[in-house]
Amino acid sequence: MADDPYAALGVSRTATDAEIKKAYRKIARTDHPDLTDDPAAHERFKAASAAYDLLRDPEQRARFDRGEIDAQGQERQQRRYYRDFSESPDNPYRGQADFGDFSDVFADLFGEGGRGGFRAGGRPGAGGRSFDMRGQDFRYTLEVDFLTAARGGTTRITLPDGQVLDVNIPAGTRDGQTIRLRGKGGPGMGEAPPGDALLTLSVREDPDWRAEGDDVTTVLPISLDEAVLGGRVEVQTIDGPVMLTIPRGASSGQKLRLRGRGLQGAGGKRGDQHVELRVVMPPKVDDELARFIENWRKDHAYDPRATRRRGGR
Repeated sequence: MADDPYAALGVSRTATDAEIKKAYRKIARTDHPDLTDDPAAHERFKAASAAYDLLRDPEQRARFDRGEIDAQGQERQQRRYYRDFSESPDNPYRGQADFGDFSDVFADLFGEGGRGGFRAGGRPGAGGRSFDMRGQDFRYTLEVDFLTAARGGTTRITLPDGQVLDVNIPAGTRDGQTIRLRGKGGPGMGEAPPGDALLTLSVREDPDWRAEGDDVTTVLPISLDEAVLGGRVEVQTIDGPVMLTIPRGASSGQKLRLRGRGLQGAGGKRGDQHVELRVVMPPKVDDELARFIENWRKDHAYDPRATRRRGGR
């Protein structure tokens, strides 16, 4: 399955983006290293994370489907025989009978001492040259809960090699944002540095919060008497609870704004929090409440659907 990201997630090649995301989250809920000690589950999660990271990007997915890159996102090497190179007009050594030291040929092709090139010196006492190449970047997907992404914080991860790291999640992190861990990728060759680990963050949906750009929306249940009489009630924000004034005569669906209580955006400026009110009836309508409403309706009845019948005008 390591060579087939679709198989790693258990979806077909025609799966939608939503189906791919759902499949990954299902695996993460059971096989994440923080939830189980089963080595096989860890391998399944590792494979699913790599697969999701590849397939969630439409361009990367299309390139994989066309066979341009492999399941690790690396360019597929095109088969090219030595004869093709030696007889090519681009070969500066074409027609020369004696190629001499092949290290000189490759030094001309790749350059001295540069990234991915040959380095003068080599092994101690060898008098030759050694190959320096930066290590491969490794890509992972890290799922974080909504409030950690909104507030910022630290989460502990375990890399496939067993290394445990505390990763700083910036405040206002968005779904799909990438964090680079320098030097935590594959080892370099020769004296070149290791690659990096790239963490693509997946922000878990939260039933109590909805993000719209830099703004967030929450639903606040209020009682019948609070809707009629108004009052001061506690409401949760990203920064903790605050007191909110409910106006007299509040209705379900009405929104109140808390300025600067949303997500941190560009330049450090924060959006707003919209609090949507939802009037909740008491668990039981007793006789006293029923009689009161009956008497009140005799002289104060109103039609809340009249506007809709007039076509919204």
